[in-house]
Amino acid sequence: MLKKVLIAILILGVGMQFIPVPKNQSDELTETDFFQSVDAPFVIRNMVTASCYDCHSNNTDYPWYGRVRPLAWFLQKHIDEGKEELNFSTFQEYSDRMKREKIRFTISQIRDGKMPLKEYLWMHPEADLNEEEKKQLIEFFDQD
Repeated sequence: MLKKVLIAILILGVGMQFIPVPKNQSDELTETDFFQSVDAPFVIRNMVTASCYDCHSNNTDYPWYGRVRPLAWFLQKHIDEGKEELNFSTFQEYSDRMKREKIRFTISQIRDGKMPLKEYLWMHPEADLNEEEKKQLIEFFDQD
């Protein structure tokens, strides 16, 4: 009985790998991207790209586990939710009021240590922001 259950799980696991998962990847920097209209120092661009763009833009740099189901489904759901909250790739499409709200929310998330997410940092330690980097980002975003 246990052998049949294990074989069924194996077949199901292998079968899931053939179900496609949409990819959130684009090679182009669109005219509506945040950095197209904001003059940001190189260090700020790097921090935002490393810490935010995977989940909050139209270009995710997928890790190896992003090709393994069901992890790929969980990852894509997380990316979709992140982009729904804030999408740097379409930032210029927001109204001025919405842009200010998104920036204020971003500042509060950074200040409160809620972004980047802890579970993201497990596999992306380069995205972890130290206190000085958080201060730099908050000052940059708050210069409005």
